[in-house]
Order: sequence, then C-alpha cells, then structure tokens
Amino acid sequence: MSIYDSLNNKQQEAVFLTEGPLLILAGAGSGKTRVLTHRIAYLIEEKSVNPWNILAITFTNKAAGEMRERVDNLIGFGAESVWVSTFHSMCVRILRRYADRIGYTNSFTIYDTDDQKTVMKEVCKKLQIDTKNLKEKAILGKISACKDELIGAEQFLKETQNDFGMKKIAMAYSEYQKQLKSNNAMDFDDLIFKTVELFRMNPDVLESYQERFKYIMVDEYQDTNTAQFKLISLLAGKYRNLCVVGDDDQSIYGFRGANINNILDFEKIFNDAHVIKLEQNYRSTQNILDAANQVISNNYGRKSKTLWTDNGEGEKINFTAYNTGFDEANGIVSDIKTKVEERKYDYRDIAILYRTNAQSRALEEKFVQNNIPYRVFGGVNFYARKEIKDILAYLKTIDNATDDVAVKRIINVPKRGIGQTTIDRVSIYADENEISFYDALRDARNISTISKGASKIEPFTNMIQMLRSKASVYSVTELVEDVVEDTGYIQYLKDTETEDEVEQSVENINELITKAKNYDDTAEEPTLSGFLEEVALVADIDNLDENTNRVVLMTLHSAKGLEYPVVYLAGLEDGLFPSYMTITSEDPNALEEERRLAYVGITRAMKELNLSAAKQRMIRGETQYNKVSRFVKEIPRNLLKVDGKETSERRVSKENRVIKDESVFKRNTPVRTPVRTNYSSLSSSNIFDKTPSGNKATLSYGIGDNVKHIKFGIGKVVDIKDGGRDYEVTVDFDTAGTKKMFASFAKLVKC
Repeated sequence: MSIYDSLNNKQQEAVFLTEGPLLILAGAGSGKTRVLTHRIAYLIEEKSVNPWNILAITFTNKAAGEMRERVDNLIGFGAESVWVSTFHSMCVRILRRYADRIGYTNSFTIYDTDDQKTVMKEVCKKLQIDTKNLKEKAILGKISACKDELIGAEQFLKETQNDFGMKKIAMAYSEYQKQLKSNNAMDFDDLIFKTVELFRMNPDVLESYQERFKYIMVDEYQDTNTAQFKLISLLAGKYRNLCVVGDDDQSIYGFRGANINNILDFEKIFNDAHVIKLEQNYRSTQNILDAANQVISNNYGRKSKTLWTDNGEGEKINFTAYNTGFDEANGIVSDIKTKVEERKYDYRDIAILYRTNAQSRALEEKFVQNNIPYRVFGGVNFYARKEIKDILAYLKTIDNATDDVAVKRIINVPKRGIGQTTIDRVSIYADENEISFYDALRDARNISTISKGASKIEPFTNMIQMLRSKASVYSVTELVEDVVEDTGYIQYLKDTETEDEVEQSVENINELITKAKNYDDTAEEPTLSGFLEEVALVADIDNLDENTNRVVLMTLHSAKGLEYPVVYLAGLEDGLFPSYMTITSEDPNALEEERRLAYVGITRAMKELNLSAAKQRMIRGETQYNKVSRFVKEIPRNLLKVDGKETSERRVSKENRVIKDESVFKRNTPVRTPVRTNYSSLSSSNIFDKTPSGNKATLSYGIGDNVKHIKFGIGKVVDIKDGGRDYEVTVDFDTAGTKKMFASFAKLVKC
C-alpha cells in the first residue's frame, strides 16, 4: 500500500500536481500539513527532485517544527536537506551569508519590540518630536506598515513632502533606519524588506537561490503581506513551481499588514494557476462545521467553499446568555469544573477564547478561587522579561559590540556609578567621531568631558573584552553562566528585588541556561550568533506545551492553528465582538475580518463548542449594555442549545434562521426571581410593558417604538422610567448598543 493511498481524492490531486503555480484552498482542519509533507515526499521519491531544491515556508516556529518532524519521519534519509523554515528564519539565513552586500556585517543583531522603542525614543529626542502628540508606538506602527508595503525611508519622505504630520513620521523613519544601520541591527520587518532589497540589488544572489529552490511551498498564504509576496515571487520567478496553501476565510491579520488579496487574486497574478479545494474536515463535528459555514457565508470577499466531515453530527452548540461578565466567568469555570470532575475531559482538553486580553481577568479570578490550573497566552514573552533581556543584552554586546541599544542597557546593570550625563557625553563623542557607543567607551580616557567617569567605565569594557575572548572557545552555556557570575547579576537582583521576585528571576535565568544547553546539544554548529538568532525569532505561542494539564486561555488571534476537544467562546456581544469600532467603521472589510475571526474561533472546537454573552459588562470602568453578537445570530437556530435547552425549530428559510431577538439572558443573581424565556417564542411584547410610568402625553414615543438619536442613530425604546423632573429612557441602538439617557437631553425622534 502506498503512503498516498491514505489521502482523500482532493489531497492526492494536490500532492501529484507538482509543476507550475498551484493554489490549495485548505479549509480549517482539512489536513493541509499532511498534504504538504506528502507533496515533499512525492517530489523526492517519485519525481526524483533533490531535497535541497525544495523550500517549505510557514509562519511560526511551532508549525515549522511540526512540518520538519513529519518530513523527517516520512522521508528519512535526505530529508534534512529540505529547507523547512519560517519567513523570518529563512531571511536571516540568507542575510547571514550576504548582508555585507547591502552594507551590514553578517553578525547583525535582530531587534525586538523593546529595542525598537528604545531606538525610537532616541530618534524622537534628537528630532525634537513631541511624543505627547505623536507617540513612539504610532511612529513605529507606520514604519512597519511602510516596510510591509516595501516603501523605504527615502521613498516615504518624498511621498509626504506636502503632509506636515506624515513628514514628521517620515523623518523619524529615516533617522530610525540610520541608527539601526549604525548599530548593525535589523528589526523583524527589515529581515524580509532587506532580503528583497538584496535580491533586487544582486541578481547573482537571486539567481543562486532560484536555482537552489526549484520547488517552493508556502503555508498560511492568506497571512502574507506585500513584502512576503514579493519575496516569494522573486524566488519562484524562474521555475514558477510555486504551491501556496491557505484559507481566505482564516485571514485575520490585516492589522499586521496581511494582504488577503494575495490569496484572492492568485489566479489573476498567475493566470495559468490550478486551484484545488480541500473541504473535508478531520477535526470537528458536522454541527460545528455547519455553524462555521453559515457564519462565514455572510462575507462577500471570499472564495466559496463548504466544510464537511465524516466525524458525525455531534452535539449541538451551547449558547448561554448571562446577566453580567462576572456571571459569565463563574458559569464557564463552574462548567469546566463539572466536566473534569465527571471525567468527561482533562483540563488540557479545554480552551477559553476571547476577543481582548482584558477579558481574562474575571476568568483568572474564578480559576484561582476554584483551584483550577490554567495558563494564559498573550502575556509577557519569556524573552521579554527584564532579567532575561539583561543577560541577552550582555550576550549581544559580546557578539556585536556595535549594538548601541544592548550596550546602553547594561552599562549600569548592575550599578557601576556611571551617570546619565556621562552616558550622554560618550554618545556625543561617538557621534562626532562616527564610531559605535562601545568603541567610544573603550576610548573613554580621551573624552575630556567625562573627567573621572573614565575610571568607572574601564572595568566594564575590560569585563566585556574578557568575555568576548571566551566566546570563541566557550560553549553558549558556559558563556551564559560566566556572564551571570562575572557581572554579579544574582547579587544585583538581591539588592533590587523582593525575596519572591529574586526567586522567580533566578528560576527564569536557570531556564535560559537550560535553553542554551539544549541549543548547544542540538545545533549542528552552535555559535553565540546562532543562539541569539534562535531566541530572537521565538514567539510566545511556540512555547505552548500542549501536554501540560491546564486550561488554556488566549485571544482568538493566538488560537489560529490550534485545536481543542472543548472550546468556550466568551464575550459574544456586539460592541465587544465585533468591536464597536468595527461596527461603526465605514470600511466593510473591517467587519468581514471580524467575522473571519469568529470563524477561526468556531473551527478550533473538535467535539464541543460553548458560546456565551453577557447582558451587561464592565469595560474601562463603565457598565455597557450590548446586544448578543450578530455572529451568534448568524448561526442556524436548529444547531443551538440555549441555556442548556435545545430549540424546537427545524431548518427554516434563510431569513428566519437567525436569532430574531437578543433579550434572553441567564439570571444568576439571587436578588430577583430568575426569568427564563423560551428561545423560540421571543418577542418584545413578551418582555416589555408598553405603558410608561408618569405623564405619557409629554413624550412622542413609547416602549417598543423605534427612535432616532443624532449621535447613536436608530434604536428601539426598551424602557421608560419617570424620574420626577424628566423621563429616564433606555434605548437599544442598532450599532451603539444599549444606552440610558434623559429624554430632554436625548432629543429622541420617533421613526
């Protein structure tokens, strides 16, 4: 039996079609990684393609690692020659060899977000930019967007000559790039931008990689930006054996620069392209897929596909509406506790997904109260912790002393009595002499403006020079241990932190040493540069240990690519998900991306999907009253259980499939008698009394009437209370949610 017999017909077609451009539209859970790995095996075993002529690119180290392992297991001997890499890792590998062609040394440093902020602060200070009006974060965001579109600093400066605000950002962009170049450093966006620049400026380098990579496969193609598209187009330009795999319905990173048109317009760009749809899902039950299909069908900017499965119909989707956000958290955690106590699932089988990180707080409190183990993703990355960044800054200085950001971070860590005035004067000396900050430190005796400060600087530079001499003969592990010991860093922690903080910091440093040991043991040719490169490219989600028995909490954006037997989608309210900004945006693509995010969340569930909303929720210190999310209302009613009760409707016409009234909420407070409303018979007349208290003749509208507000638009009056001097009117607006206001100020007009 052939290994390809285990594939379904469409998967086989995708594997066997090896020549020319190919778009594989792979729905959620349709086995795309299996297709890619079998395609690599087929190229090598059946088409006699050399392994080193194959390139497979994905977006995360975790995905690349899984693909690497599968390729090795499937192919065996020779598999190690196949390039399986993330975009950024691939570019680093190329730039390490050819960065000198574009004005860098091959030992350049990779700057993370904190490093970028440090540089930008110096840029703003130098250019006298008022960061109260123009935040560093906003400037860096615009620079990143420019790089995603392959717009360089000079081009952006030319394009913004007549726009005073943008011209400031353009000047900051130009100065920012100068400082990075001076520091022999690149940020993450540069890794791709500079690789494209390298290929454009050096046709011989491009041709060598075109010859190297005759067959190229790109996973998660819907997440590519313009720069990544150009990079791939250049590499595939000669042989055109480009296979891209993706799902336009899972394109959720537009805010990061992802261009969904890369996948939607693939056939326009490559007019001889073949298109294959993978629609059989191996992850979820049919009820979950039916819900996902129905929700995403409301998007216009997509390629038609319908997921199906042989996994059976499965359980209906649970929808619970709670009174408050705290009730929701309590209900979810209680439900999880019951499931585990009844031995239906382990904690590791369960994930809670939400739109914003702030939603985790109430859930975490309930987990702690119930002594349930959990892990939140989306917090501080291990490599972003202060003690880890300090040790890494020492290692970066040892590896690349021209990295001014790293040197300035550690010059006074631990304290050496080197004041800010001395640092500023050394910086001026470095600028005047066009040398790095570290070289200026080594020349401290010749800087007349720092007088006695030189005696405090010399021990630091002597220590760094000693450590640099060790770097060529020591393992990375030994070097990390020496940095910790020679700097007296543990004593520094004891002098500056509480006992508990010291314990946690030391544990983190020990974990870094463990990481270095693992690197030394597994890397083909371990080097300090290689270690720094590896930790620079790691993402928080890459550290997800799926074997740890804990409930996982994460944002919907972090969840893509993952799957869990039980999923809870919390906070499904208009105004939260989709967000109020999305609902009121004039850009229709904004709402479509939010709907794709809902689709991603739904399709993470394998066996059981639980949706929930709250009638009122505290957000930014204010109580908000929002309607149930339109995404819930787009799910066919016959697929849902509401508050644990199945609906009685069978499939009905499309216009009647959605929830027509969102006033059903689960009451968990003991103050009043619980109100449970049958889902199938909801109407405003069941819930609200149309006769307001007080003098009705003074108002032109009553409860149940549609009214218009000058700011909030159209809404329905749901309550009127006589407040003595004025009526307190509660209106459920179509886009702004539920608002309470006094009638004389609201100036509501009956529609």
